[in-house]
Amino acid sequence: MRTRNNQETGSIYEVFSDMALLMLAAFIFILAMILMVSKMQGNGDSELDKAAIASLEDSLAKSNARNVELMQEMNTLVGADSEQQMNKVLASAGFGVGQGRKDFELMVQGLRALPGKDLHLVIDATGSMHGATSFLIPILRVIAIRSGKKLAAVSWYADKKTNTATGSMGAMFDQLMQEAPFSGSDETIGHTFDAIAQNSPTPGAYLLIGDEPPTDTVHYHTIPAPVFTLPLGSSDSSTKVAYQKIAETSGGRMLELRFH
Repeated sequence: MRTRNNQETGSIYEVFSDMALLMLAAFIFILAMILMVSKMQGNGDSELDKAAIASLEDSLAKSNARNVELMQEMNTLVGADSEQQMNKVLASAGFGVGQGRKDFELMVQGLRALPGKDLHLVIDATGSMHGATSFLIPILRVIAIRSGKKLAAVSWYADKKTNTATGSMGAMFDQLMQEAPFSGSDETIGHTFDAIAQNSPTPGAYLLIGDEPPTDTVHYHTIPAPVFTLPLGSSDSSTKVAYQKIAETSGGRMLELRFH
Protein backbone atom coordinates (compact mmCIF):
# COMPACT_ATOMS: atom_id res chain seq x y z
CA MET A 1 0.00 0.00 0.00
CA ARG A 2 1.36 3.41 -0.96
CA THR A 3 2.53 6.06 1.51
CA ARG A 4 0.21 9.05 1.71
CA ASN A 5 1.17 12.61 2.40
CA ASN A 6 -1.78 13.22 4.69
CA GLN A 7 -2.49 10.02 6.60
CA GLU A 8 -5.06 11.58 8.94
CA THR A 9 -7.37 12.86 6.21
CA GLY A 10 -6.83 9.85 3.95
CA SER A 11 -7.20 6.88 6.34
CA ILE A 12 -10.96 6.32 5.98
CA TYR A 13 -10.81 6.87 2.26
CA GLU A 14 -7.85 4.46 1.99
CA VAL A 15 -9.81 1.68 3.69
CA PHE A 16 -12.80 2.10 1.37
CA SER A 17 -10.52 2.33 -1.64
CA ASP A 18 -8.85 -0.97 -0.74
CA MET A 19 -12.21 -2.62 -0.10
CA ALA A 20 -13.45 -1.48 -3.49
CA LEU A 21 -10.33 -2.86 -5.16
CA LEU A 22 -10.84 -6.23 -3.44
CA MET A 23 -14.45 -6.35 -4.61
CA LEU A 24 -13.31 -5.50 -8.13
CA ALA A 25 -10.79 -8.36 -7.99
CA ALA A 26 -13.57 -10.72 -6.86
CA PHE A 27 -15.76 -9.50 -9.71
CA ILE A 28 -13.04 -10.23 -12.27
CA PHE A 29 -12.32 -13.66 -10.73
CA ILE A 30 -15.97 -14.75 -10.87
CA LEU A 31 -16.29 -13.50 -14.43
CA ALA A 32 -13.22 -15.52 -15.39
CA MET A 33 -14.72 -18.60 -13.70
CA ILE A 34 -17.91 -18.25 -15.74
CA LEU A 35 -15.92 -18.12 -18.94
CA MET A 36 -13.79 -21.11 -17.90
CA VAL A 37 -16.81 -23.23 -16.91
CA SER A 38 -18.58 -22.37 -20.15
CA LYS A 39 -15.53 -23.34 -22.20
CA MET A 40 -14.83 -26.56 -20.28
CA GLN A 41 -18.44 -27.74 -20.38
CA GLY A 42 -18.96 -27.04 -24.06
CA ASN A 43 -22.26 -25.43 -24.83
CA GLY A 44 -23.56 -25.84 -21.28
CA ASP A 45 -26.63 -27.76 -22.42
CA SER A 46 -26.94 -30.09 -19.40
CA GLU A 47 -28.93 -29.09 -16.34
CA LEU A 48 -25.75 -29.36 -14.22
CA ASP A 49 -23.87 -26.99 -16.54
CA LYS A 50 -26.72 -24.53 -16.54
CA ALA A 51 -26.97 -24.61 -12.75
CA ALA A 52 -23.23 -24.03 -12.33
CA ILE A 53 -23.23 -21.08 -14.71
CA ALA A 54 -26.39 -19.63 -13.14
CA SER A 55 -24.80 -19.84 -9.69
CA LEU A 56 -21.67 -18.06 -10.89
CA GLU A 57 -23.72 -15.41 -12.66
CA ASP A 58 -25.66 -14.79 -9.45
CA SER A 59 -22.38 -14.40 -7.53
CA LEU A 60 -21.11 -12.07 -10.24
CA ALA A 61 -24.19 -9.85 -10.00
CA LYS A 62 -23.91 -9.67 -6.20
CA SER A 63 -20.19 -8.85 -6.40
CA ASN A 64 -20.84 -6.12 -8.94
CA ALA A 65 -23.65 -4.65 -6.85
CA ARG A 66 -21.45 -4.58 -3.73
CA ASN A 67 -18.62 -2.95 -5.67
CA VAL A 68 -20.96 -0.19 -6.86
CA GLU A 69 -22.29 0.21 -3.32
CA LEU A 70 -18.77 0.55 -1.90
CA MET A 71 -17.82 3.18 -4.47
CA GLN A 72 -20.96 5.16 -3.63
CA GLU A 73 -20.22 4.93 0.10
CA MET A 74 -16.64 6.03 -0.51
CA ASN A 75 -17.76 8.97 -2.60
CA THR A 76 -20.24 9.99 0.08
CA LEU A 77 -17.54 9.91 2.74
CA VAL A 78 -15.18 11.95 0.60
CA GLY A 79 -17.85 14.56 -0.01
CA ALA A 80 -19.45 14.57 3.44
CA ASP A 81 -16.81 16.48 5.40
CA SER A 82 -18.28 18.39 8.28
CA GLU A 83 -17.70 22.11 8.57
CA GLN A 84 -15.25 21.41 11.36
CA GLN A 85 -13.19 19.06 9.19
CA MET A 86 -13.19 21.56 6.33
CA ASN A 87 -12.06 24.29 8.68
CA LYS A 88 -9.22 22.06 9.86
CA VAL A 89 -8.07 21.52 6.27
CA LEU A 90 -8.27 25.24 5.53
CA ALA A 91 -6.34 26.10 8.69
CA SER A 92 -3.56 23.64 7.83
CA ALA A 93 -3.14 25.36 4.45
CA GLY A 94 -3.16 28.87 5.93
CA PHE A 95 -6.77 29.76 5.06
CA GLY A 96 -8.32 29.33 8.49
CA VAL A 97 -8.70 32.90 9.70
CA GLY A 98 -8.11 36.51 8.74
CA GLN A 99 -7.34 37.61 5.21
CA GLY A 100 -6.51 34.07 4.11
CA ARG A 101 -10.02 32.88 4.95
CA LYS A 102 -11.57 35.93 3.27
CA ASP A 103 -9.54 35.22 0.13
CA PHE A 104 -10.68 31.58 0.13
CA GLU A 105 -14.34 32.49 0.52
CA LEU A 106 -14.07 35.04 -2.29
CA MET A 107 -12.49 32.40 -4.48
CA VAL A 108 -15.31 29.95 -3.69
CA GLN A 109 -17.89 32.63 -4.54
CA GLY A 110 -16.15 33.02 -7.88
CA LEU A 111 -16.42 29.27 -8.48
CA ARG A 112 -20.12 29.27 -7.69
CA ALA A 113 -20.58 31.82 -10.45
CA LEU A 114 -18.99 29.51 -13.01
CA PRO A 115 -21.23 28.71 -15.99
CA GLY A 116 -22.91 25.31 -16.15
CA LYS A 117 -23.24 22.65 -13.50
CA ASP A 118 -19.98 20.75 -13.84
CA LEU A 119 -16.30 21.52 -13.44
CA HIS A 120 -13.15 19.97 -14.91
CA LEU A 121 -10.03 20.50 -12.75
CA VAL A 122 -6.70 20.84 -14.58
CA ILE A 123 -3.75 20.49 -12.19
CA ASP A 124 -0.08 21.38 -12.64
CA ALA A 125 1.90 18.22 -11.77
CA THR A 126 5.43 19.48 -12.46
CA GLY A 127 8.24 19.55 -9.90
CA SER A 128 7.50 23.09 -8.79
CA MET A 129 4.21 21.84 -7.34
CA HIS A 130 5.82 19.04 -5.32
CA GLY A 131 5.85 21.10 -2.15
CA ALA A 132 2.11 21.67 -2.43
CA THR A 133 1.17 17.98 -2.55
CA SER A 134 0.77 17.69 1.25
CA PHE A 135 -2.25 20.01 1.23
CA LEU A 136 -3.27 20.06 -2.45
CA ILE A 137 -5.68 17.10 -2.38
CA PRO A 138 -7.52 18.14 0.83
CA ILE A 139 -7.85 21.69 -0.49
CA LEU A 140 -9.10 20.46 -3.87
CA ARG A 141 -11.72 18.37 -2.07
CA VAL A 142 -12.92 21.38 -0.09
CA ILE A 143 -12.94 23.55 -3.23
CA ALA A 144 -14.99 20.97 -5.14
CA ILE A 145 -17.51 20.55 -2.32
CA ARG A 146 -17.89 24.23 -1.49
CA SER A 147 -18.22 25.27 -5.15
CA GLY A 148 -21.52 23.45 -5.46
CA LYS A 149 -20.46 22.12 -8.87
CA LYS A 150 -20.35 18.52 -10.00
CA LEU A 151 -16.74 17.48 -10.47
CA ALA A 152 -16.77 16.01 -13.99
CA ALA A 153 -13.07 15.20 -14.39
CA VAL A 154 -9.58 15.81 -13.02
CA SER A 155 -6.58 16.15 -15.35
CA TRP A 156 -2.89 16.64 -14.57
CA TYR A 157 -0.07 17.83 -16.82
CA ALA A 158 3.73 17.78 -16.83
CA ASP A 159 6.38 17.63 -19.56
CA LYS A 160 3.90 17.14 -22.43
CA LYS A 161 2.20 14.29 -20.58
CA THR A 162 -1.34 14.40 -19.31
CA ASN A 163 -3.98 12.08 -17.96
CA THR A 164 -7.67 12.54 -17.17
CA ALA A 165 -9.62 10.73 -14.46
CA THR A 166 -13.41 10.47 -14.31
CA GLY A 167 -15.84 8.80 -11.93
CA SER A 168 -16.50 9.54 -8.28
CA MET A 169 -14.71 12.40 -6.55
CA GLY A 170 -12.76 9.99 -4.38
CA ALA A 171 -11.68 7.83 -7.30
CA MET A 172 -10.53 10.86 -9.31
CA PHE A 173 -8.43 12.30 -6.49
CA ASP A 174 -7.02 8.87 -5.70
CA GLN A 175 -5.94 8.48 -9.33
CA LEU A 176 -4.39 11.95 -9.23
CA MET A 177 -2.35 10.99 -6.16
CA GLN A 178 -1.21 7.73 -7.70
CA GLU A 179 -0.39 8.86 -11.23
CA ALA A 180 0.57 12.55 -11.17
CA PRO A 181 4.39 12.73 -11.16
CA PHE A 182 4.88 16.13 -9.49
CA SER A 183 8.24 16.22 -11.24
CA GLY A 184 9.62 17.74 -14.43
CA SER A 185 9.85 21.36 -15.50
CA ASP A 186 7.71 21.89 -18.62
CA GLU A 187 4.33 23.49 -17.96
CA THR A 188 2.71 22.16 -21.14
CA ILE A 189 -0.68 23.76 -20.64
CA GLY A 190 -1.32 24.22 -24.36
CA HIS A 191 -0.73 20.54 -25.12
CA THR A 192 -2.96 19.58 -22.20
CA PHE A 193 -5.96 21.62 -23.31
CA ASP A 194 -5.55 20.31 -26.87
CA ALA A 195 -5.68 16.73 -25.53
CA ILE A 196 -8.59 17.43 -23.17
CA ALA A 197 -10.63 19.10 -25.92
CA GLN A 198 -10.20 16.03 -28.13
CA ASN A 199 -10.72 13.30 -25.55
CA SER A 200 -13.08 14.60 -22.86
CA PRO A 201 -16.66 15.93 -22.85
CA THR A 202 -16.95 19.71 -22.66
CA PRO A 203 -17.75 20.83 -19.10
CA GLY A 204 -19.47 24.00 -17.94
CA ALA A 205 -16.02 25.37 -17.13
CA TYR A 206 -12.42 24.40 -16.47
CA LEU A 207 -10.44 25.35 -13.37
CA LEU A 208 -6.71 25.56 -14.07
CA ILE A 209 -4.50 25.40 -10.97
CA GLY A 210 -0.74 25.88 -11.17
CA ASP A 211 2.19 28.01 -10.10
CA GLU A 212 4.07 28.78 -13.33
CA PRO A 213 3.19 30.07 -16.82
CA PRO A 214 2.93 27.73 -19.83
CA THR A 215 6.12 26.71 -21.60
CA ASP A 216 4.32 25.87 -24.85
CA THR A 217 1.79 27.52 -27.14
CA VAL A 218 -1.76 27.77 -25.85
CA HIS A 219 -4.43 27.70 -28.59
CA TYR A 220 -6.78 29.92 -26.63
CA HIS A 221 -9.67 30.03 -29.08
CA THR A 222 -9.87 26.24 -29.46
CA ILE A 223 -10.54 25.66 -25.75
CA PRO A 224 -14.22 24.62 -25.76
CA ALA A 225 -15.30 26.10 -22.40
CA PRO A 226 -14.33 29.06 -20.20
CA VAL A 227 -11.18 28.56 -18.16
CA PHE A 228 -11.13 29.95 -14.65
CA THR A 229 -7.53 30.10 -13.50
CA LEU A 230 -6.12 29.90 -10.00
CA PRO A 231 -2.40 30.81 -9.94
CA LEU A 232 -0.82 29.59 -6.74
CA GLY A 233 2.37 31.45 -7.52
CA SER A 234 0.46 34.73 -7.58
CA SER A 235 3.53 36.71 -6.52
CA ASP A 236 5.12 35.74 -9.83
CA SER A 237 4.05 38.43 -12.31
CA SER A 238 4.64 36.22 -15.37
CA THR A 239 2.31 33.55 -13.95
CA LYS A 240 -0.42 36.09 -13.24
CA VAL A 241 -0.13 37.62 -16.71
CA ALA A 242 -0.29 34.21 -18.42
CA TYR A 243 -3.19 32.95 -16.31
CA GLN A 244 -5.05 36.22 -16.79
CA LYS A 245 -4.73 35.88 -20.56
CA ILE A 246 -5.90 32.25 -20.59
CA ALA A 247 -8.93 33.20 -18.49
CA GLU A 248 -9.93 36.33 -20.36
CA THR A 249 -9.41 34.90 -23.86
CA SER A 250 -11.42 31.76 -23.11
CA GLY A 251 -14.26 33.69 -21.47
CA GLY A 252 -13.34 32.85 -17.88
CA ARG A 253 -11.82 34.80 -15.02
CA MET A 254 -8.68 34.64 -12.92
CA LEU A 255 -9.26 33.84 -9.26
CA GLU A 256 -6.74 34.70 -6.56
CA LEU A 257 -5.80 32.83 -3.43
CA ARG A 258 -2.92 34.17 -1.34
CA PHE A 259 -1.06 32.05 1.18
CA HIS A 260 -0.43 33.61 4.58
